[in-house]
Amino acid sequence: MDASGNGLRFAVLGPVRAWRGERELDLGSPQQRTVLVALLLRGGRPATLGELIDDVWGEQPPAAAVSVLRTYVSRLRKVLEPGRSPAAASRVLVSVGDGYLARVPGSALDLTVLRQRIVRARALRTAGEFDAAAGLLHAVLDGWPEAALVGLPGPLAEAERVRLNEERLAVLESRIENDLDLGRHGEVIAELMSLTRQHPLKEQLCRLLMLALYRSGRQAEALEAFRATRRILVDQLGIEPGAALRELRDRMLVADAALELVPPPQQAPPSPSGRPPAPAGQRITRPAQLPADLPTFAGRSAELDRVRALLPDDGQAPQTVVIGAIGGMGGIGKTTLAVHWAHEIADRFPDGQLCINLRGFDPTGATVTPEEAIRAFLDALGVPPAGIPAGLDAQAALYRSLLAPRRVLILLDNARDAGQVRPLLPGSPGSLVIVTSRNRLTGLVAGEGAFPLTLDQLTAGEAHDLLARRLGAGRLAAEPEAAGEIITRCARHPLALAIVAAHAAGHPGFPLASIAEEVRASHGSLDAFTGGDDIATDVRAVFSWSYQALSVPAARLFRLLGLPAGPDVSLPAVAALAGLEIRETRTLLAELTGAHLVIERLPGRYTLHDLLRVYAAERLHAEDPPPERERAVERLLSWYLHSAEATYPLLTPSRHRIPLEPLPAGCRPLEFTTREEALEWCERERVNLVGAVHQAAGSGQPGIAWRLPAVLWGFFYLRSHMHDWLDTAGAGLAAARAAHDRAGEAQGLADTAAALRSAGRIEESIEVQYQVIAVCRELGDVRGRATAVGNLGDAYLQIGRFDKAVEYIRRGLAIDRALGSEWGVGIALTNLGDVYQRLGRFEEAVLYLEEALIVLRRNSHRWAEGLAYDSLGTVHHGLRHYDDAIAHFHRALDTHRAVANRWGEGHSLSNLGDVLLDAGRPEDARADWRRALEIFMEIGHPDAEKVRGKLGRPPEDGPGGDGPGLDGPGGDGPGQAGSGGDGLGEDGLPRPPADGPPPRRPT
Repeated sequence: MDASGNGLRFAVLGPVRAWRGERELDLGSPQQRTVLVALLLRGGRPATLGELIDDVWGEQPPAAAVSVLRTYVSRLRKVLEPGRSPAAASRVLVSVGDGYLARVPGSALDLTVLRQRIVRARALRTAGEFDAAAGLLHAVLDGWPEAALVGLPGPLAEAERVRLNEERLAVLESRIENDLDLGRHGEVIAELMSLTRQHPLKEQLCRLLMLALYRSGRQAEALEAFRATRRILVDQLGIEPGAALRELRDRMLVADAALELVPPPQQAPPSPSGRPPAPAGQRITRPAQLPADLPTFAGRSAELDRVRALLPDDGQAPQTVVIGAIGGMGGIGKTTLAVHWAHEIADRFPDGQLCINLRGFDPTGATVTPEEAIRAFLDALGVPPAGIPAGLDAQAALYRSLLAPRRVLILLDNARDAGQVRPLLPGSPGSLVIVTSRNRLTGLVAGEGAFPLTLDQLTAGEAHDLLARRLGAGRLAAEPEAAGEIITRCARHPLALAIVAAHAAGHPGFPLASIAEEVRASHGSLDAFTGGDDIATDVRAVFSWSYQALSVPAARLFRLLGLPAGPDVSLPAVAALAGLEIRETRTLLAELTGAHLVIERLPGRYTLHDLLRVYAAERLHAEDPPPERERAVERLLSWYLHSAEATYPLLTPSRHRIPLEPLPAGCRPLEFTTREEALEWCERERVNLVGAVHQAAGSGQPGIAWRLPAVLWGFFYLRSHMHDWLDTAGAGLAAARAAHDRAGEAQGLADTAAALRSAGRIEESIEVQYQVIAVCRELGDVRGRATAVGNLGDAYLQIGRFDKAVEYIRRGLAIDRALGSEWGVGIALTNLGDVYQRLGRFEEAVLYLEEALIVLRRNSHRWAEGLAYDSLGTVHHGLRHYDDAIAHFHRALDTHRAVANRWGEGHSLSNLGDVLLDAGRPEDARADWRRALEIFMEIGHPDAEKVRGKLGRPPEDGPGGDGPGLDGPGGDGPGQAGSGGDGLGEDGLPRPPADGPPPRRPT
């Protein structure tokens, strides 16, 4: 249930408060209340953890800000939903990605309720119902204290208090203006005098005071009010009053009769047609200005269904002014969709269609002003030039008056911003306004209730239909592979597809394969997507119109976003790329997403459309010198490396850490507090981390190329990303060799060997380990040689060469003892115990494993500790000490779960089931096998087949006489106990049991 279903109400005007029914709730500390307010004021949009941290603490958050923030949210959830089960998801403060959103209806928040009343008051005022509007505006201000968010700390509260105070003042100005229209000028003079003293720079307040004084017969005081405001503006800001204020002063000097109050007009009787007549002297025409519909229009069925739902199903006039705001990047098909929909519904608006291109992103910069647009519309409606009044306000009033009794469809194409659109909106219900823009018209959505529809690239099917409409289905069917390549290389972008299709249509004899080859030959540039002499059909030119409208910092950031190698990039990574603070980066990204040049794919994660990525790269190479590009790449790659290294001590505690190069200026890596947080970040960034290795190798950063796979060692193991591990280790090794970096080569060889061993390619791993030993001996790296020697012992154990295994494990153990490396000692002892349990020498195995556990627990090496417990369980199973075996397997499970070792958990569950079966508990055995099977299936592990076989065997007489048989230890002799064991490489990697397929590491 959401907030309304729970009876929750919230107040942010004044002190921040909340109620359930009539009972007020304790919202906790001021910072905790700030978190709630930050979510409430976003109106249902999610906030990332980074955004919330900025909201509460700004640039100096505490070290444990993330955990503190999560605690605040947890406490708020308990207060807001006291009856919710801990296992149930919150329905009010909902987790989204790496952040939260507040699911609260507008009726539950005082600010939203008042804003809805303000919108209603404006509509009443536009319709001439001044008394009703006055009542609403007075009620709004009575419920809106001057102080908001009382007692809240932090940057958000400070900024929102200023904004809400400005918003309240704007409502107050509207209320006073409405009172003046009702002839209450004498009643508002004292209030206006006080307000102008409090806000001496507000020219609108001065204008209202001048008008109230003038209409009260106090012309001299009105002019003195103008002079006083002018003095303040000149003295403090060095500027003259605005045009509106100067025009009012001039009209007062000549005693313009239009300044006198004109009573609201009486409603004229309806005409025989049922519509009120036009204003006196005006003959209204029926405009039909829609451009032609595109005959080859294809696709967009889902988008059309969404906009169709905006109008009543019964064909009646809408009860409000309906506004559809269609947004998206240049060339994505906004105008095409708007025109197609407008033609589809034109007959529902019998009084005509108005259309204008506002040229918000025209290459010439000739943007249409609201005054020009309204004059064009008045002309289309039949108003003679002499009948059009001077000034935007008067023209807009006439425009709304003409449309008030009518049902008109208005298409405002290519709008720059909400300010360009607002004066063109009708004031009365019954009409539809369709707006297209490359910018997100957020103000129009928030203030006027516009319905936002953002267009993305076409689906593959829609792109195919578009080509088929233009080239014929037969031509595509004859060359399906070429058609598919054209669609892919055009990135399903409508304008790019249309350009290529036009070229193909102009050469009907050309095979599509040759057209695809031309696009392919452009080598990642936009040269294939030019439409000849028409600049409007040149993809590069269309993108440039949006690009040129950006601020200088946003344009720089857009160019830099052509550099990352991954499919998307996080906010902190973007900040590192640009060398900026998080707050400034977020502001610039908001500008870019608002212009539809960047897509916020998930909260806090950004990407570029494929063609825009090409355009960004073109602009980067044209405008930014190579050193600047290289520094940006270095900052980004260093950020990935140092952030990944920050996960290392959480995922691989006590293991030797790789020394890193210093951070470049402007690079601030992440910090992590929990293992889960570190694993989640690595998984979320995995594709980018792999891409960063290859980008480092190809951009002159070999040190990053080989270090990044090294610090990702624990993540690759825990989450079973074998392909990525082998790929990055190989790329890092090649980069180190190309740079003649022998230390890097040794590390790259060691990582490659570890990945090969974990993937079950043991013979290849042995060969690489000998290369590691040779390089380490040359470098005098005793620690690295010890690790490689121990890993050789582990590899020989996996292929059943027990004599070699014991030889190399003991050699590695001796070196580790000499170095004082308890990490290596613990692993070597565990491996020796495993060797002896496989040989059936259980007493020796127990001695080594128990000594290993002492060392491992002393060094918090939980990975190896879990596997040592598992080996001890296997030993006791072989000795038929079932209770001891069960206890050790449970300890192994607890440890595996503590370190998120999913493969280890499944392995120990399978072994535990074997013991339970032999102990005469077949049902318990089956339950553990089922759990093991679920884990192995979840992580895609080949051991799933072995466990499935255990569950599928027909019943046999086991020790208890009533259980299924199994293919694991059955108690027939010590030799069989080895099948359940496991061991470790010297680097700490668990390795597979010798009698089964090698494990693929758990995800």
